[in-house]
Amino acid sequence: MNPTLTRTWSAILFDLDGTITDSAPGITASLAQTFKLLGRPVPPLSELMAYVGPPLIAAFREYAGMTAEEANEALLVYRAHYAGEASLDTAVYPGVAGLLERIHAAGIPLALATSKPEANAVRILTHFDLAKYFTVIVGASEDEVRSAKADIVKEALTRLAASGADLSAPVMVGDRSYDAEGAAANNVPAILVEWGYGSPAEAAAATAVVHSADQLGRLLLG
Repeated sequence: MNPTLTRTWSAILFDLDGTITDSAPGITASLAQTFKLLGRPVPPLSELMAYVGPPLIAAFREYAGMTAEEANEALLVYRAHYAGEASLDTAVYPGVAGLLERIHAAGIPLALATSKPEANAVRILTHFDLAKYFTVIVGASEDEVRSAKADIVKEALTRLAASGADLSAPVMVGDRSYDAEGAAANNVPAILVEWGYGSPAEAAAATAVVHSADQLGRLLLG
């Protein structure tokens, strides 16, 4: 762990899937249904897991070899299925809810920065009674104009600034290299959690890596 990270953060940004919630079951089920409805072979679960984290348009193109038009169609099919109960087929990781409560109680502004559509993110956080801890909740826009992680982090920082938050020392918490790279594009350090969906190789993109909510709490709150 990088000792220079033991400091007081002025604002903290959190990813959702793989960081706050274990949402893979609902996501992969909706992905399987999407491939089925499109008449495409359904990839094995091990391959579908790669779709959890990055913007789905990019994932459909990279992992399934879809054209831009096909990826857009697949996204619409996926969203129609995931908008139902599938989006709530998820669970909050142990210790994370308590950590969010402690950060909020400490007066540190919290932002959600997820590649999931913003409306879905709000619904999930509200379902688990976690939305109350966040100053701003930012996700992908419905038209996918804002879907890259760098753009989502930038929007989260913009909304935090508009709320009056101090952005002199922000930090991003996520589980994939996309989170670290999106943060870096905005000059924000990133802490990656090992309990999510990232591979060990992705940790190289992070400023620090933690293995438990307790360890993350020590790094964020001292």
